[in-house]
Amino acid sequence: MKKIYLIAVFCIGIVSAQAQKEELKWHTDVKEAMAIGTKENKPLMLFFTGSDWCGWCIRLQKEVFFTPEFTKWANEKVILVELDFPRSVPQSDELRMQNKGLEQAFQVPGYPTVWFATAATKDGKVNFQGLGKTGYVPGGSVAWLEVANGILEQK
Repeated sequence: MKKIYLIAVFCIGIVSAQAQKEELKWHTDVKEAMAIGTKENKPLMLFFTGSDWCGWCIRLQKEVFFTPEFTKWANEKVILVELDFPRSVPQSDELRMQNKGLEQAFQVPGYPTVWFATAATKDGKVNFQGLGKTGYVPGGSVAWLEVANGILEQK
């Protein structure tokens, strides 16, 4: 009977720990992300990726974006925007056009590229102010966050 009780308590603890785990919200609609960024006074973190084919993008996500350190940092500092260019995952024409337009506006040379930017709408047009960019940084989340914080501190 004690074993059953201990197992039940252990399972409840695991479920409760998972529920408390912070989660990330990656936006795909830039206008929605801009509105949230303005409301929360946070810059956008624009992640240009080829999610289903780019090895370095997948590595960046695994080594940095999927870590608890990044999750905590991102929830405090930025609004996350994923601008994906997949090869085998279908996208709406609207999303594809939005992503392509931003790729051109930010002159993305390759993937992964991460731009930090603020955005404002003036006279019906969106104006971005690029704060800086990075990509894959060797050394995991600590090294990557050091670069990201350096960019954000310049704003």
